Amino acid sequence: MADLIEIKRGESRFHTKIDWLDSWHSFSFGPHYDPANLGFGLLLVNNDDIIRAGSGFGTHAHSDMEIVTWVLDGELEHRDSLGTIGIIKPGDAQRMSAGTGVQHSEINPSSTTDLHLLQMWVLPDTKGIAPSYEQLSISESLASNELIPVASGQGHLGAVAIHQREAVLWVSQLSAHGSVTVPSAPFTHVFVARGSVHLSSEDKKTDYVLAAGDAAQLTNSNTSRLTASAEGAEVLVWEMGIK
Repeated sequence: MADLIEIKRGESRFHTKIDWLDSWHSFSFGPHYDPANLGFGLLLVNNDDIIRAGSGFGTHAHSDMEIVTWVLDGELEHRDSLGTIGIIKPGDAQRMSAGTGVQHSEINPSSTTDLHLLQMWVLPDTKGIAPSYEQLSISESLASNELIPVASGQGHLGAVAIHQREAVLWVSQLSAHGSVTVPSAPFTHVFVARGSVHLSSEDKKTDYVLAAGDAAQLTNSNTSRLTASAEGAEVLVWEMGIK
């Protein structure tokens, strides 16, 4: 199945909880630091955030990072120093390339509904590029039981472009017992956003059950499959090359 596979349970993630934010961090982030858990492959941040109604992250700065956001529930209002104003909804792919430097805010504009999103950061393959922003709706492409490209450094049609040719983010919304093949790559990061799945080798000799919040880190992976439970599932898969 893979030369190496490591299962990361959701409850083992770093946790930040304040009055307006409930955030789970797959890797070291902010005050949470573990030198043995700084990222996986090119993926440095995988944050699972619930932002309370009317709250959010005020203006703050980034540089030399490709930032991809995927909304699960609610809406996100993005404003940045490039003059961009965007509302990101479920089914929208959003990418901000921080490059030489950009400031932005991320707010839940609703007065009644919490916002649930995933935010992921990957290293760019070139530092010092001009900052930029891209947002696309891929909701019509989200057919059940297929992997759909969300963000790609390899020119996939329908995906937002990232400045990292060794990385592609895929999403799949699996129906009950639906399945997809996991891409083979030097580094593959599988994150379960909703529901639960079985991650199994082609010969069925290896099988892991992953629930919402769980992740699998595969190194030099061979053929494996994700199969949803009876409740269905939503999974995000980073396919990454060598750093």
